[in-house]
Amino acid sequence: MSLAQTLCVALLGLDGHVVTVEVDIADGLPMYSLLGLPDAALSESRDRVRAAMVNCGESWPNRKVTVSLSPAWLPKSGSSFDVAICIALLSAHQSIDPAKIRDVVFIGELALDGRLRSVRGVLPSLMAAYKTGVRTAVVPTANFEEASLMHNMEIIPMEHLKKILLWLRTGERECSQEFDLEWEPNDDRLDFADVAGQVQARLAAEIAATGGHHILLIGPPGTGKTMIAERIPTIMPALNIAQALEVTAVHSLAGTFATRSPTSLIAPIVSPHHTTTRVAMVGGGAHAIKPGACSLAHNGVLFIDEAPECPSGVLDSLRQPLEAGTITIARSIGNVTFPAQFLLVLAANPCPCGKFSGRGRNCTCSSQQVRRYLGKLSGPLMDRIDMRVYLDPVGRLDMARTELGESSAEIRQRVITARTIADARFKGLGWSLNSQIPSRALRTTFKPERAAMSFLHDELESEHITARGLHKIARVGWTLADLHGHEVPMLADIKLAHSLRSGVEQ
Repeated sequence: MSLAQTLCVALLGLDGHVVTVEVDIADGLPMYSLLGLPDAALSESRDRVRAAMVNCGESWPNRKVTVSLSPAWLPKSGSSFDVAICIALLSAHQSIDPAKIRDVVFIGELALDGRLRSVRGVLPSLMAAYKTGVRTAVVPTANFEEASLMHNMEIIPMEHLKKILLWLRTGERECSQEFDLEWEPNDDRLDFADVAGQVQARLAAEIAATGGHHILLIGPPGTGKTMIAERIPTIMPALNIAQALEVTAVHSLAGTFATRSPTSLIAPIVSPHHTTTRVAMVGGGAHAIKPGACSLAHNGVLFIDEAPECPSGVLDSLRQPLEAGTITIARSIGNVTFPAQFLLVLAANPCPCGKFSGRGRNCTCSSQQVRRYLGKLSGPLMDRIDMRVYLDPVGRLDMARTELGESSAEIRQRVITARTIADARFKGLGWSLNSQIPSRALRTTFKPERAAMSFLHDELESEHITARGLHKIARVGWTLADLHGHEVPMLADIKLAHSLRSGVEQ
């Protein structure tokens, strides 16, 4: 009887658990048993591992093979266990020294010819392994750039099973290419200078980027709603390393590195189509729970164009993450919590035909159709939106101007300055953005000036705003105070915040 074990990692959301892969080869009828709650993809590893071993010149043990993945109670999914199972099986077959694979995590999917294919979730897997004391990991070469972010671990990239076996048996391996881990701080492809006119919308975008406030852009087609939304990440400060790693871990789990670099410091922007489903928006899945659009936009922007056209309940599913900054998904295999601290930007036409404006020019919709169209955005959701901005069609004078508007770099500098003021004010309190100020703190430590509070209380008493609306206006007022250099929100700041929330031009 021969016994060997290796290490791998099972992911349940972003939470990783180190799994001990044990292989026992015993006398008896030839068979293969896989224990430990594997899913279908993991159960199929037997055929992948067998073909890879045979095609690499290794012999498959024609005996009773038992593979146990412990802890047995933890559900395990995916093909990332292939390499660990193969190495443990060869070690149990006395082909590899067990001492060589002790305290080494093996991650990767095996092709039938022995090549290692990339897998999702390598970064959160390595983070979990590092927390348990593991310092060496073997990963597919395709995942090396992502894995290299764990600079405290020895990452060994491999592209073929033969090279892994050569390294384990002789200690020889090719010198891996060192990635230049320079973080990418900016993206100059989009710039706010491209936006013609729309002074109110540009101001709202700057406030949103500074304080993390949610915004609704309403206007006819062609007024620049999408242009403004897509350029909000260009005026947001670069992510710090901790934020970037968190964003990269979520995108690693979702497998979206085709659209985002693992070393990017740019705030992400996610733009799901308005026909998206609730599961695609908040995350989920029957077997492997994957993050949705709201988690992929963590520390960035979630932009939903044509918001009133979204299916019923999709936008309302964002109400919980808008308040909590996280999304918890409950399934039969367990509860998974993903981060979801995003800036929500909604864009909508003013009516079904899209031509309605303050002047009502060329609009063919009745007043009832207009009310019904925007009424598709529920009241509870709209109460969570900080600013509503109406965009008028761009005029001839705006298009005829030869000088460009302010660039993203100029606006970003003001945003960084205002955020620095907020960081100093909130130091040691557990939050850094004005949109995150707790309600109790707004009524005690961080109250606007007396005249501003009296104005808000009058609006609340006359039922023009709700209690949540009062807190939202106060938070936007703090952002305006930081941008204007005021120590506390003044009456003018609060009135401007109120007008932005109600959608009335100041």
